[in-house]
Amino acid sequence: MRDVAKAANVSQSTVSRILSPLSSKSKVPISEETKGKVLAVVKELGYQPNQYARSLRGQKNHVIGMLIADISNPFYHPMVRAVQDVASQYHYGVMIANSDHLYEKEMLFCESLLRRPVDGAIMIPYHLTDDDLQDLKARTGMAISAVGNHVQHPEVDVIYADDTKASYEAVQWLIEKRGHERIAMICASHKFPVITRRYGAFQLAMQDAGLSVPPEYVVEGDWSVESGRRAIASLLALPKPPTAVFAASDTIAIGALAAAEEMNYRVPEDIAIIGFDDIPAASWVRPQLTTIAQYPGEMGTLLATALFERIRGEYNGPSRRFEVPCRFFERGSA
Repeated sequence: MRDVAKAANVSQSTVSRILSPLSSKSKVPISEETKGKVLAVVKELGYQPNQYARSLRGQKNHVIGMLIADISNPFYHPMVRAVQDVASQYHYGVMIANSDHLYEKEMLFCESLLRRPVDGAIMIPYHLTDDDLQDLKARTGMAISAVGNHVQHPEVDVIYADDTKASYEAVQWLIEKRGHERIAMICASHKFPVITRRYGAFQLAMQDAGLSVPPEYVVEGDWSVESGRRAIASLLALPKPPTAVFAASDTIAIGALAAAEEMNYRVPEDIAIIGFDDIPAASWVRPQLTTIAQYPGEMGTLLATALFERIRGEYNGPSRRFEVPCRFFERGSA
């Protein structure tokens, strides 16, 4: 930076302000001519800010960690992109890790944050408890924001969608608007809080309508397309198969839809299918998937914005909770 300042005939602080405008507290404007001259010298000299030196000087590492369940799941793509977009505004990098829905990998991520210090972390924790988060905060002091209404830590900002209400209303719609009485659910393991919420809403909607749910109408698998394929095959093989299915995710629902049609069942005439998430493929399949949208891009922006407000000292209070409303999309599969 000293070399850049000398070559451009400006002060070192001016170079710093031009290269890190968001971290500067000075209100004195810098002319476009000066900016252009400094950036030309930066390009000519091939200057790159030394992040390690920055961290020693300002106690910042200019990196945040992000834990997601599965980067191959399209649901997470807009969320990750939104987080990276916000981070880039502050000249931060994002270290991304997959948990594969496993507690061991969620804990491994926490341990990696101890080995490679970061300034904050964004998490989609399926298994981490509030005690786990407290241990991480106690050992690192870092800011954390998370996805999921089940996270109740008093200092962790939470972004969530009310999937309980959305699930209830979707099943209610199948009953009241489409006249279904034999409705099944395909879900992942009940050890996931998100499944506990969506399954509970499914059961409550059926109960409130005076409808029973035979045990064989609830098929547990994982979050994959293949899981949906296997589940629908078992449901349609029953002596009295369901006329509608509520799937806990779009990936499951898309697998169910494809397998049902391969078995010569018509969707929605023979079997109606509803998903959850509204991933891009939900509108690509035929018939298009009736589903519940969660808006992961908006969630990612809120996650990162809340995190950087804490990192930059703009907010130091108790946990904030931001709800992103769900939206029901009626399409061809139901």
